[in-house]
Amino acid sequence: MFPMTTAKSRDSAIKISRWLLCSAGLAALCIGGLKSLHAGERVDAERQKYADQMEQQYSYRFGKGQPFLPSIARIEGDTFIQPGAFPTAQYCQHCHEATYHQWRQSVHANSFRTPFYTKNVGLLQNSKGMEFSRHCEGCHNPIMLFSGQVTPHPALSDRDSDQDGVTCTVCHSIQKLQPTYGLGSYVMGVPAVMVDEQGKPIPGEVSFAEISAHVDRHKAAVMKDFYRTPEYCAACHKANIPESLNDYKWLRAIGLYDEWQRSSYAKQSPLPFYKKDYQTCQSCHMPREAALQADVSTKSGTIVSHRWIGGNTAVPFLYGYDEQLKKTLEYLKTDKLNVDLFALARPDGSDLIAPLGTQRFEIKPGDELQAMVVIQNKGIGHTLIPEQRDMYQAWAEFELTDATGKVLHASGRLNPEGYLDPDAHSFVTRLLDAKGNLLVKHEIWDRHTTATDATIQPGRSTLVRYGFRIPKDGMGPYTITAKVNYRHFDEPFTNFALGDKHPLYPVAQMTVRSRVLKIGENAPVAADAKDNADWMRWNNFGIALLDQAQYAQAKDAFSEVLKLRPDYGDAYTNLGIVYLQWERYADAAASLKQALTMMPADARALYYAALVERNQGDLDAAVINLQKVIARFPRSIDAHRELGFSYYQQHKYALARTEYETVQGIEPDDLSAHYNLAIIYRRQGDKQKAAAQAALFADQKDDPMASTATLGFLRSHPELSGESVPWHLHSADETAAVNK
Repeated sequence: MFPMTTAKSRDSAIKISRWLLCSAGLAALCIGGLKSLHAGERVDAERQKYADQMEQQYSYRFGKGQPFLPSIARIEGDTFIQPGAFPTAQYCQHCHEATYHQWRQSVHANSFRTPFYTKNVGLLQNSKGMEFSRHCEGCHNPIMLFSGQVTPHPALSDRDSDQDGVTCTVCHSIQKLQPTYGLGSYVMGVPAVMVDEQGKPIPGEVSFAEISAHVDRHKAAVMKDFYRTPEYCAACHKANIPESLNDYKWLRAIGLYDEWQRSSYAKQSPLPFYKKDYQTCQSCHMPREAALQADVSTKSGTIVSHRWIGGNTAVPFLYGYDEQLKKTLEYLKTDKLNVDLFALARPDGSDLIAPLGTQRFEIKPGDELQAMVVIQNKGIGHTLIPEQRDMYQAWAEFELTDATGKVLHASGRLNPEGYLDPDAHSFVTRLLDAKGNLLVKHEIWDRHTTATDATIQPGRSTLVRYGFRIPKDGMGPYTITAKVNYRHFDEPFTNFALGDKHPLYPVAQMTVRSRVLKIGENAPVAADAKDNADWMRWNNFGIALLDQAQYAQAKDAFSEVLKLRPDYGDAYTNLGIVYLQWERYADAAASLKQALTMMPADARALYYAALVERNQGDLDAAVINLQKVIARFPRSIDAHRELGFSYYQQHKYALARTEYETVQGIEPDDLSAHYNLAIIYRRQGDKQKAAAQAALFADQKDDPMASTATLGFLRSHPELSGESVPWHLHSADETAAVNK
């Protein structure tokens, strides 16, 4: 039987088990061993009895057969389970002290109890109803979800698991994954820490003596091969906002898995600008680290980290987890970004001096200049910022100081109350409701559109421009400095969660670079150790210009790369991309031909060559090249999608169908696959499937009327309007320097 235990009774059970281990040792095996522990049918009966009790008061708001919606998390047996069925983290701590210590300080352990979460989910429950928070609890508090407690007037008043959030036996009881929709796309099993001789799980806790005697059976119960895959993390680190939550339409929320899948780290796409060594979520966020406490899983003094270090500085700061906070700040500062004070120019962009440090130039008092700052996402497997860009905050900071250190011009500073300069270049999403009101409390259920959405994709760069003036009566020297800062969370959300009387939360300076400007002649200077090579500086500048649709300047930048690296075939591919997007197809074809001459069978060049060939009407050549790309990268969504469209244009509908179905096997929410499969299925006479895909497309496509709210908001907030377009100039002015 799985009793609904209290913290006290659970702790007592753990103490008894430890006593048995110490006093009886392995003697327990001689009295009946594992067979005596197998609960079998009695366990199922007790679970069903509990489920029947829960169903009497449970609200099936989304349908009798859908107890956990809007989350798509499921549990084996498709019914409720007692919260006491999940062995506690303290139980696991007996053998895994170091792992427990790390987990306790992690965001997983604190996924529910923090005010940052409870205030937000409480707002959802108060505004729409308790049942709607199931959307969140499939990943933030699965034990309460599966035990039937996320309902009005829940039966249990004792909710121990709230303090542990995603505990050991949550992650280690997942039996299989659903397609990568996210939003809890997993299937939970009945928790077990051991299997019997036949490999059948033994539900609940067993004595530590028996685990020690049968470690192989313990591992069989709590470890699955897919736990080491990024798809496992995608179950929760990908999410959408379904119509059942917002009463509007499907909206994409977070997509870390998709961003990783398209990055160079995944080795599944040929399209990234740079090649990186293979890395998964686990290799980045769960590296081996020293075990500072006893732990049976220790190897050579280390364990697989269960801190899941990322960007969350707020939780360790709130609870005083100094070790976790220190490691998080170190992580954020280590080779994640590169900031390059790449160039100076006149305010209109003319008279480009680039790259700074390599060119001789002259500055006069009173000169009005533009600093071009290139920020490269060089070491993150997903975007800056990932996940919730509406309340997490990263931004660029720029300042001009004189020889005494006095700040003369500034952009992107915090005021004493912790609020960010509204003119700062921020890597955030600003969510709006249907009436164009800004949502600052993470009210995703009210979101209809966005006002701005700035980020940097993995392996790519962005260009931030700052206008400033050299003092007319100054002697110099002057220093320009560019930084990228990050904090968890922005000040409005922190105030919502904690009230306005709280200490300022930590700000991580992820990267910084300064350069000295002299009045008169400035000679070239030696490169700093953290600077990229000059050819890469030009390449990153070109990438940023390309993403801002500045095609002429991007072409010039990639041409400069070739002057410095005539052996760099990717520069020709990059030129081909520029010409392709510029719709200069003949020039694109010539550049890509040169790239393939230097790099025969290069998948990236072949992909873009295929797009050019299709635009020029040569579908057969496009198909051949895309087939070559897929042979090298069988999980490339882009290649399968483009091959499907090429087959469609050739009226080869069966082949097109296969490609689009492959796309959906990798990314179930791919919009183009919904659209084209709806057409293809209908042409093949499969009206039912056609209707299903058409409905998905209608639900997931952009609402053409949503921009009305966006435009209204931007008209009333001119200080933010520039952030809504790729190319804009920030004014680093004296007012910001004085007041911030």
